[in-house]
Amino acid sequence: MKSPDRTPTDARSRWVLGLLAFSSLITSLDFTIVYVALPDIARQVGLSGHATQWVVSAYAIFFGGFLLLGGRSADLLGRRRVFVLGMLLFGVASLLGGLATTPETLIAARALQGIGGAALFPATLSLVTTRFTEGPQRVRALAVWAMAGAGGLSLGALLGGLLTHAMGWQAVFLVNVPLVVVGIAGAFVLVDPDGARRRGGGFDIPGALTSTAGLTLLVFAIAQGPEIGWGTPSVLAAAVLALVLLTAFVVIEARTADPLMPLRLFRNPHLRAGLLVILTFGITMQNLVYFLTLYFQDVLGYSALQAGLAFLILSVVIAFANFVAERLIIRIGARATLVIALLLGSGGGVLMAVGMRTDGSFGTILAGLVVYGLGMGTIYPTMFGTAGTGVADQDQGAASGMANTSLQIGTSVGLAILVSVSASGLADLTGEALRTATSDGLRAAVYVAAGLTLAGLLATLGLPRHASPAASRPPAAPGAEEPTPTLR
Repeated sequence: MKSPDRTPTDARSRWVLGLLAFSSLITSLDFTIVYVALPDIARQVGLSGHATQWVVSAYAIFFGGFLLLGGRSADLLGRRRVFVLGMLLFGVASLLGGLATTPETLIAARALQGIGGAALFPATLSLVTTRFTEGPQRVRALAVWAMAGAGGLSLGALLGGLLTHAMGWQAVFLVNVPLVVVGIAGAFVLVDPDGARRRGGGFDIPGALTSTAGLTLLVFAIAQGPEIGWGTPSVLAAAVLALVLLTAFVVIEARTADPLMPLRLFRNPHLRAGLLVILTFGITMQNLVYFLTLYFQDVLGYSALQAGLAFLILSVVIAFANFVAERLIIRIGARATLVIALLLGSGGGVLMAVGMRTDGSFGTILAGLVVYGLGMGTIYPTMFGTAGTGVADQDQGAASGMANTSLQIGTSVGLAILVSVSASGLADLTGEALRTATSDGLRAAVYVAAGLTLAGLLATLGLPRHASPAASRPPAAPGAEEPTPTLR
């Protein structure tokens, strides 16, 4: 089927892009908006130390577990339909979270938020990549979308601090409700109807069941291993079962006529390299906001409001770097831009770690914060744009799901590793000794993240050097070879 005309310069397209960026902002906010509110949540809802971590993990586990299903559903059922469904689930879950009075209700609400986000995020990204023509037009659209997504990670900490200070922790959930109403209304007004479901495309039920269960168990094992012990029966059972289910999933995908994750997509060098860079980013750069939040509150003694405001400059730098990235990709190509972004991310991490001392201050980490923010803003649109380059329109949802699954698995793996590094040696300490050990542990974790960031440079070697951005080209037929990639 021929793609609709996609002209990003008209007024309607600008409004559509604004809606999709707004959606990206919503899902990104909820990764970090609860960080600075966690002490208040734990105190008022009655969460133990381990249960408090589940407020973060429940969202990550179910988001990561359902992404492949959400991405392929957007291809098969319709992107606007899945977009609206994701928004609706996200809004209902946010309302339940804001009204929760027990730990069980709150954690269940966060899990449902994750499922809603898993439907919403790939639907949003695939709407961007199918509406805007591959090449400079799509690069510019992705820069705007990515500014909202990457900025949302730091803005979430800022907004969480402001809302918790002004209205209580419930506001970090309830703020999503009016945002979701606006998003759903905007989808019906601005996004073209999906029409009839695509003919000839069956839904891969065995693949959906094995991948969703396998990924959910995998993220669970990775997230819980450092907390309750890698050798505990629940973690071991989850890890083994995840391996069995994901192996079965690959076998199913190789044999089914309509796979949830078409293995032929891995022939695309841009997608392969993009997934590896995204995985590295998730392990390293994505997690630094978490450790910054701990440094501000546990070492410097910032309140929730002060910790939130400390992220304001990071949000501004990320927004600036997003627009710089757009021009870099067009002028020097995706490969060179990714190299610059990874070097900035690693260098910024080192500078931050140097300043994260017990006697430090916001000023001692400011230079690192700026350099890291430049890396964040540069890498976000580039890596997702790379992963979608050369992918046919009818597979963009699947590719988006694959990209975001890589991000979630990487984030979970990285957080497990880095938390283990930062928390070593804290047992039985109190007072100033605990504060000093906390500072040392956080600094060590950021150093490790900065070093691991450089591993992403190896992934960029798989990208072609000399392809140039091109105008639009028709999508490949289902099962056909992918079009030649055009993002350098």
